[in-house]
Amino acid sequence: MALDPKLLDILACPEDKGPLLYFADEAVLYNPRLKRRYDVKDDIPIMLIDEATAVDDAEHDRLVAKAEADGVTPTFEA
Repeated sequence: MALDPKLLDILACPEDKGPLLYFADEAVLYNPRLKRRYDVKDDIPIMLIDEATAVDDAEHDRLVAKAEADGVTPTFEA
């Protein structure tokens, strides 16, 4: 199940307060500015900085390309 669109409209990175990219098929919210991903478990975003996963350049490039190819837009306009 995907996250509620109303929730996505207000979700922001807990560290830099900027928008995120949501990949429903991977159950991940991604901050391309900090190269940090937040897992979504049982339709609940885990938005704790300490539980975020840093990604390497290759994974960053993959996620950014996937966002472009799939039409993924930021959770809100900054």
